Amino acid sequence: MRWALVKVCVAVTTMVVVAFAVPLGLVIKEMARDRAFSNAERQAAAIAPALSITTDRDQLERVVASAGSGDGIAVHIPAGGGTRAVDIGRQRAAAKDIAMTRELGRASTTVVAGGSTLLQPTALSSGAIAVVEVYVPESEVTNGVGTAWAVLAGVGVALIVGSVAVADRLGVRMVQPAQRLVEGAHELGEGKLGARVPEEGPTELRLAAVAFNSMADQVVELLANERELAADLSHRLRTPLTVLRLNAASLGDGPAADQTRAAVAQLEREVDTIIRTAREAKPQTAAPGPGSGCDAAEVVRERMEFWSALAEDEGRKWRVAGVDRPVRIPVARADLAAALDALLGNVFRHTAEGTAFAVDVHNGEDAVIVLVSDAGPGIADPEAAMARGRGSGSDGSTGLGLDIVRRLAESTGGDVRIGSSVLGGTEVRIWFQLDGRRAPVRRGHRVRRRRSGTLVSTFNRPRSLP
Repeated sequence: MRWALVKVCVAVTTMVVVAFAVPLGLVIKEMARDRAFSNAERQAAAIAPALSITTDRDQLERVVASAGSGDGIAVHIPAGGGTRAVDIGRQRAAAKDIAMTRELGRASTTVVAGGSTLLQPTALSSGAIAVVEVYVPESEVTNGVGTAWAVLAGVGVALIVGSVAVADRLGVRMVQPAQRLVEGAHELGEGKLGARVPEEGPTELRLAAVAFNSMADQVVELLANERELAADLSHRLRTPLTVLRLNAASLGDGPAADQTRAAVAQLEREVDTIIRTAREAKPQTAAPGPGSGCDAAEVVRERMEFWSALAEDEGRKWRVAGVDRPVRIPVARADLAAALDALLGNVFRHTAEGTAFAVDVHNGEDAVIVLVSDAGPGIADPEAAMARGRGSGSDGSTGLGLDIVRRLAESTGGDVRIGSSVLGGTEVRIWFQLDGRRAPVRRGHRVRRRRSGTLVSTFNRPRSLP
């Protein structure tokens, strides 16, 4: 918009300058011509009184010399009435032009080599008509025209430059509020809820800034209400958790009782974390700072130790691979544990007892991949399964588990894919990007094996899910 305004001002100013400068330049040229011929008429008029008194050559030569024009003035006196023809000065006009001027009895101009001549008829005492010829060189006709045109051109350029400067300042005054509005929208979209726009500039942009700030205030208020509601709903879980904790304490000793008490304690910690996160308005999947993150191998071992007890009770075979060495990823330990619990919980919830499952960790140079696969019936519509809030329709299925995993992976620049596993069921691939760049889209991508810390992968057509 700024450059468009500048272009419009340049075009308008140029047209105005041309419309006024061209006619003015022609007028200046005509004025210079009139000035030159006016001087010639004065010189011719200065000789007329002498011609009316005498036709003596010597006297007329002195009069012509006193005019101070050198050889620019010539006098042509015809013969007759007892006088002979007299020609004083250099004749430049043609004889026929002089004769025509004498015959018509009025002044005329004619073009000669190097300029023009003014032919002025003057009556003599004898009744004859003498012609005074005044030479006007071309340099005198155009004297000062070039300078005047240069001044006009300079003024025109100055007007154009001035209009560009004014248009640029006006454009800046219009564009800067728009740019601040765009920057504020980007900041608000990035989660900076304190982003506001100065309410200044043209009326329309000022009203837009007012509307944006009002919208931002409403967004902050709505998010605050949502956080309070989430905290209140989470707090309601404390009562049944207290009952569970008391019942677990009365179970006595044994592996099952210990596992139940550990699960209740972990559930209490998760509820506390949810309440604190909601109150503080800090998303759990926020990108950690330099040096933070967790060891994915350690978290996988810990969670598999928890789920393995339940797997043994249900007769499930399980396998874990790639956790024999540390694997650092840029996510919080609690977030990764919650994502793994969501995926493993889906395995236990949506597959029959005795269904095998596996967790594989692959460490690459710029990414870490965690694969959770099972030998269940598979997922008929992976895209629908990834949609937030769309569960399988069974009790206890909200559809939020996979979305939690997806948001965790995308917080690092990675993604989540659902496909067919080598066990015959579903395979969920979590791609954690280590350098923060967006992971490329890979359709049918399957990690085969790991050699010396690098990922060896192939691109296959996805198999249809059962």
